[in-house]
Amino acid sequence: MAKRSAPARLARLAVGAAATAAVVWAVKDVPAQMGAAPTTGERGERVRRSPQFRDGKFRNSVPSSTVPEEPAKLLREFVRRQSDRKPAQPIPVVSGSARAATDGLHITWYGHASALVEIEGRTVLLDPVWSDRVSPSQLAGPRRLHPVPVALADLPEIDAVVISHDHYDHLDLETVTYLARHHSAPFLVPLGIGAHLERWGIPLERIIELDWHEDATVAGVRFTVTPARHFSGRGFTRDQTLWGSWVIAGPTRKVFYSGDTGYFDAFAEIGEAYGPFDATLVQIGAYGDGWPDIHMVPEDGLRTHLDVRGGLLIPVHWCTFVLAFHPWSEPVERLWRDAKEHEVTLAVPRPGERIDVDNPPEVDPWWQSIA
Repeated sequence: MAKRSAPARLARLAVGAAATAAVVWAVKDVPAQMGAAPTTGERGERVRRSPQFRDGKFRNSVPSSTVPEEPAKLLREFVRRQSDRKPAQPIPVVSGSARAATDGLHITWYGHASALVEIEGRTVLLDPVWSDRVSPSQLAGPRRLHPVPVALADLPEIDAVVISHDHYDHLDLETVTYLARHHSAPFLVPLGIGAHLERWGIPLERIIELDWHEDATVAGVRFTVTPARHFSGRGFTRDQTLWGSWVIAGPTRKVFYSGDTGYFDAFAEIGEAYGPFDATLVQIGAYGDGWPDIHMVPEDGLRTHLDVRGGLLIPVHWCTFVLAFHPWSEPVERLWRDAKEHEVTLAVPRPGERIDVDNPPEVDPWWQSIA
C-alpha cells in the first residue's frame, strides 16, 4: 500500500508546488500595481496647493456619498443577477490593425473605456486597458468578457495617451509600460497620477500632470482636464490622486471624454467654456443604488452629452467587465431609448469598430441578439 501511495503523494506535492509557484508569480507585482503616493517633492507641493485638495485628500466640488447596503441584500442581488450580468453568447468584436487618418475625426472604441481618437491627423489613446483582469492580480478580479479587438503591437503610432483616473479599469500597469517602451507619446494625467507612472519607470519628461482647467498642447492638440465627480485609489488609501474628464481640441475639431463620474452641474459649465463638441465619449455603465453620485446612469450620460453641447454620442464604460449588478445590456438599451426620445445622434459600435464622426452608421442593436 505504501509503495502505491508514494507516487500519489509525489503528484500531490508537485501540484501543490506548481500552484504555489503560480500564486507567487501572480502576486509578485501587486505592490508595484498599487503605484506610489504623490506626497513628496515638487509633485507633493503641487498636490497640496491644488484647490481640489483639502484636509489631506482630493475632494469633489459637489460632495459625493455612497449609500451603505445591507450585506444580505448585496448577496441576494449577486445571486439573482448571475444569469443576466454577462451576455449569453460571445460579444462580436471587429479585429484588425488600427490605422491613423490624416484628416477628419474618427473614434475606435476597444471596449470599456479604452478608445482611439484620430483627430485631424493625430492619434490619442484614452484609458488604455489591455490586461485580462482589472485588478492588482491577474488571479482574481473582474475578467474581460471579450477579446481585445486589436493587439497593442498593431496600434498606429500614438501621439498622446490620456488617463482619466487611477482605478484599475482605467490605468493598467502592463499596458502603460508597453506603450512607454514602444511609443514616444507623453502621458497626460490628472494631478498626482504621475507618481504611479514614475514608479513604473516612465521618464518624468513624458509625464504631463494637470489640475482641473489646466491644459497642455501636444502635437498640435490641446488637452484640458475638466471636473468630474468621482474618487481615486489603487491601494489602501483613497483620493490621493485627482480624477477628471477631458477636453481634446484639435485645430478645428473637439472631443469630450467624461471619464468616470456622477452627474453634476459642472457639465453645463464645461459646455459653456469649451463646447460645442463634435463627439462625446460618455460613461453609461457600472451604476447602482450604493453609489449614485460617482457613476452615472444612462439617462444622466445623455444629459451630460446635452450639457456639454455634444454632437455624436458614443457610450463607453459598459460591455467589457462586470462591475455592477445591473443586466449586461441594460445601460445601452436605456441610453438608446433616451437618445431616440431626445433626438440625439448616437453610435453604438462593436468593440474595435471605427466610427467616422462625420458619417456615423445607424444604430444596429447588435447586443440584443446575444444578451
